[in-house]
Amino acid sequence: MTTAPNDIAQAVAHGRPWVIDTNCVLDLRLFNDPRTTRLRDALEAGHLRWLATPAMAAELERVLTYPAVQRAWQRLGALQPGGKPDAPASVMRWFYAHTQLCDSAPFSGLRCQDRDDQGFIDLAVAHGAILLSKDRLVLRLGRRMQALGAWATTPDGLDGLTDCLPRTT
Repeated sequence: MTTAPNDIAQAVAHGRPWVIDTNCVLDLRLFNDPRTTRLRDALEAGHLRWLATPAMAAELERVLTYPAVQRAWQRLGALQPGGKPDAPASVMRWFYAHTQLCDSAPFSGLRCQDRDDQGFIDLAVAHGAILLSKDRLVLRLGRRMQALGAWATTPDGLDGLTDCLPRTT
């Protein structure tokens, strides 16, 4: 019998699935945040399993239409490959190409003060996954998530995990 990983580095090394909140998806695909490069490369190479629900896809699609996101695209347009920002449809195609859609998870017993983030926490706990988030209300639940076999980290926290992420080159 395999023992469960007791820290996030072991969870990554053991190939635990990932749950990625909407803002971090924007960092991965739209803003090309350098902190997420290795994770994005590993996802695109098929080395990591990313779990999401239809509700998470709908939230991402909705967020992509927000005026602040549209303005950010305009500002970042010259920074994207080919000099053009990704269109919302391109981000959604990328999302569907790299996620494994699954049903929403039952309530994990951990209540998040931000109802929009509850589904991410519940899914991570249900699947013993690593939740990538920048939301402080989510991250406050990190220790309690770990007690249930799931983990929470930030894009900054990926720095310490790069040796555990599969290399794509």
